[in-house]
Amino acid sequence: MALTSVSIALTGSGGAGVMTAGQILLDAAAKAGYHGLMGRTLGPQIRGGESAALLRLATRSVQSPDDGYDILVAFDWGNIERFRDELPINPGGLIVADPHAGPVPDIMLTSQPHVAAVPFFDLAKKVPGGRVNMVALGLVATLIGLDHEYLMERLAIQLHGKGEAALEASRAALDAGAAAAEGLEHVPRLHAATPPTTERWSITGNDAAGVGAIQGGVRFCAAYPITPATDILEWLAPNLPKVGGSLVQCEDELASINMIIGSSFGGVPSLTATSGPGLALMMESLGLAVASETPVVVVDVQRGGPSTGIPTKSEQVDLNIAVNGLHGDAPHIVTAPLSIADCLFTTQWSVHLAEAMQTCVIVLSDQMLGQSRTIIDKPAELAFVGRRKVAEATNAAEAVPYRRYALTADGVSPMALPGTEGGAYTADGLEHDEFGHPSTQTTHHTDQLEKRRRKIESFDYGDHWALVDGDGDADVAIITWGSTAEVAREAMARAREQGVSVRLIAVRLIDPLPVDQLSYALAGVSRVLVVEQNHEGQFLRHLRARMDLPGRVEALHRPGPLGLRPGEILNRILAR
Repeated sequence: MALTSVSIALTGSGGAGVMTAGQILLDAAAKAGYHGLMGRTLGPQIRGGESAALLRLATRSVQSPDDGYDILVAFDWGNIERFRDELPINPGGLIVADPHAGPVPDIMLTSQPHVAAVPFFDLAKKVPGGRVNMVALGLVATLIGLDHEYLMERLAIQLHGKGEAALEASRAALDAGAAAAEGLEHVPRLHAATPPTTERWSITGNDAAGVGAIQGGVRFCAAYPITPATDILEWLAPNLPKVGGSLVQCEDELASINMIIGSSFGGVPSLTATSGPGLALMMESLGLAVASETPVVVVDVQRGGPSTGIPTKSEQVDLNIAVNGLHGDAPHIVTAPLSIADCLFTTQWSVHLAEAMQTCVIVLSDQMLGQSRTIIDKPAELAFVGRRKVAEATNAAEAVPYRRYALTADGVSPMALPGTEGGAYTADGLEHDEFGHPSTQTTHHTDQLEKRRRKIESFDYGDHWALVDGDGDADVAIITWGSTAEVAREAMARAREQGVSVRLIAVRLIDPLPVDQLSYALAGVSRVLVVEQNHEGQFLRHLRARMDLPGRVEALHRPGPLGLRPGEILNRILAR
């Protein structure tokens, strides 16, 4: 049977090469003209443990996992019970497993899939230099109808510098897997695709965030490695120097945030990347950035919490601390990318917002967005780059003192760079008057509080505040954010196929929440479904704290690591 979308899971213990095989398959499929998405699930171990590459290949653009998997290829069953719920097999799906790994566990057979035995390890041993993951790659490509020449093209890039023998061993292993696939039944195949004529990118959300940071003007990054944000640092480390920038690996998150505040004070747009535990450590210094009006960007790639939590799994759990975690009245900006590809746009936009308003911006990505890989058309160059209002040199003869924190109409005061003639000022965490002199006067405190709030609330965010899609006359609306946006979008499309009108509002500007625009987008709606990936319904609480939602309000939320699926959201839409 030929399908427009096929989902594949490759599982095995750490070191078995499932991630390498998955990425080669994704990139080869892209060269053949398919679209695709690859997520990954890993245990928390430093080395070894369970792992799975989770792919969806399709003849159309896909940014969301499907409800289940059509093919599961298992090198072994090590620790499968730890992530069985993340690997739902579609009824009638196909499990291909090495018989040396033992029988298929009963927990994998609840949907009554077809089962086939293929001796991956024995086949690999017959090939000098053969690897199990290459045998499996050849098998899967043959099952879905993907030409092996696309695989070899990717392997030639992957194995560049390792010699012809390595490439020939991979070819032989692919052929062995293809031969093993020939006799299998109940095989889902993909409809044929046409190779693309324009440039396409294979990119993760973390890589896209790095691209967006550089395009936004970031030239300095200081950060401490932390799962799942470290990939951003690994991408920026070799690429920042290409544009005259630099990256410093710090001793901890406290040093990281203070370094980028110092760099930005010196006039260099700056960014750090972290996850929930690191963001918690940065809160005091983020308050300093707000009080001193020093622009900084923090990309928080969220993971399961609290505390160390589940470092390798995705969860939208840092909204509360991102919005409300700073001490005192400290207005700042919180944004959230809505897809893997949108990590580029949202990060670049966030740099622009930080620089334009001289404040801190927290970007709430998550493990699913950050470490999943997708195929996209090469994005068009975005026009906006962060530009701060910079004070010019003053005329000493006029004896006009520099007012760093002047009470301007838009709330943004000219910021003198170090060395600007007549532009010296004090930048610290103490409240101050317009000149930067420390002050405890009520009027100065009130004036500065109102100025810092005014610049954020009066800024023109344009249409970037959200993705609004679907039927304008629908009486059902889904409101969501972050990585659940594309899942909800697919659910909306399925509902429309069944004749049910739905409106989707995926919010990119989390705080300050654009209440007027959101109210307008909800006009005529009598039922609201708020969808998110956390236990407490943090986004729903955030919405209710700032506005009245129309009609009947329902919540669909649960914690990770089990991600929401389009079918779940569709079922809630249809449950009148």
